[in-house]
Amino acid sequence: MDEQNKLKREIGLFGGVSILTGIMVGSGIFFIGAHVLMRVQFSMGLALLVWLIGGLITLMYGLIYGELGAMMPEAGGYYIYLKKAYGKPVAFMSGFTNFALLSSGSIAVLALAFAQILSNLFWNMFGFVLSGPWQVLLAAFLIIGLSILNFFGIRLGTMMQKIFLVVKAIPIFFILVLGFMLGTQSIEWSFGIADVSIWSFFSMVGFAVIATFWAYEGWTNLNSVAGEVRNPGRTIPLSLVATILSVTALYVLFNMSIFRVLSVADLRTMIEAGEYFIGIPAAMTILGTFGLYLVMITMLISVFGALNGTIMAFPRVYYAMSKDNIFIDKFKEIHPKYQTPVYAIFGSGFMAILLLAFSLQDLISMVAFGALVFNTLIFISLFIFRKKMPDAERPYKVWGYPYLPVVAIAITLFLLVATFAEDVRSSIIGTIFVLLGLPIYYLIELLKNKK
Repeated sequence: MDEQNKLKREIGLFGGVSILTGIMVGSGIFFIGAHVLMRVQFSMGLALLVWLIGGLITLMYGLIYGELGAMMPEAGGYYIYLKKAYGKPVAFMSGFTNFALLSSGSIAVLALAFAQILSNLFWNMFGFVLSGPWQVLLAAFLIIGLSILNFFGIRLGTMMQKIFLVVKAIPIFFILVLGFMLGTQSIEWSFGIADVSIWSFFSMVGFAVIATFWAYEGWTNLNSVAGEVRNPGRTIPLSLVATILSVTALYVLFNMSIFRVLSVADLRTMIEAGEYFIGIPAAMTILGTFGLYLVMITMLISVFGALNGTIMAFPRVYYAMSKDNIFIDKFKEIHPKYQTPVYAIFGSGFMAILLLAFSLQDLISMVAFGALVFNTLIFISLFIFRKKMPDAERPYKVWGYPYLPVVAIAITLFLLVATFAEDVRSSIIGTIFVLLGLPIYYLIELLKNKK
């Protein structure tokens, strides 16, 4: 191993879009729509508005990340921004929390989701399901396999993202187009909120928007591999804007196509009976049993692509932390042939496997809460950098500064409070992980000084 070897800049614009889209369009497109409908009291018009609002908020976030990534195109993404804005202790807290819970938890969630979907497919095709332990074992093997794949180079991992982006886009658009062409239901645009107070309305919409964030999650991950992006000042912001706009349009249109096939009454009956994957009955209505298999296989492909993207992106943060000598020393080593942070990749995979012990729902809640905490600090860092580094080269500057970042921060703080109120237990666990990073940082510094 030679830690002087550098990461190679091999990711272009299509590669950046593929990485972001591959991570963002995972499992959420297929089941979050049901949760959104429940939270807006089964108002189709309001549900579509919520998807649009969620996408526009994500776009605001992406514009901020675009400036940060273009200004500091280094491996590590959010860790680099927090370190330069607040110092190593805060940056370490973020990196440690992501390694111990948030990022590794996202990998675990996707791997478990893949195993559960495959189990449902086996049930429909062969009449048997994978039990819980077998699902966990399959998820672990999937993490190991994709970690090995990404060990062999960023080009191979990016190529996998491009392939799976195309492969999953075809059936998703096929289902979407057929829904519009063959669906016979009229979309009910009325919000149906005549007896709801203004405060209750905004609270309801905010709660529903939070649900969409799981579907939009993943937009931060290109910045984590910024050290391997070609022409990052152009590629990073363009990839973010193009991807978020495209994914927002996809989510709105996909849900509209489902509403063209299934009535409000049908959707209410299915969701209240526990059927959250509403794309499956919509496809079955149009295509019969073939539609069932088409959606389930598409779900597997989508989740697989998202999982590969996260396993590719997250280790670059731990690599950056290790280069600062505040994390596991081996994580800064680059393989001399494949030029990948080999120990960081497999260390990330190992941590994700340990988190398979948690339930899917607990992981999702803890990941959402922790991400909001550090995203708030990252958005504030934009103002710090504008003040501390006024002459720094900024190939791209966020539109609407300072108003857009202020709005983004306010929205994030509101969602942070709403998330805590909605799931106190998981939020407390997430807070403990965040705070635990600080004493661990000073313990590491103490041990280093004693050497």
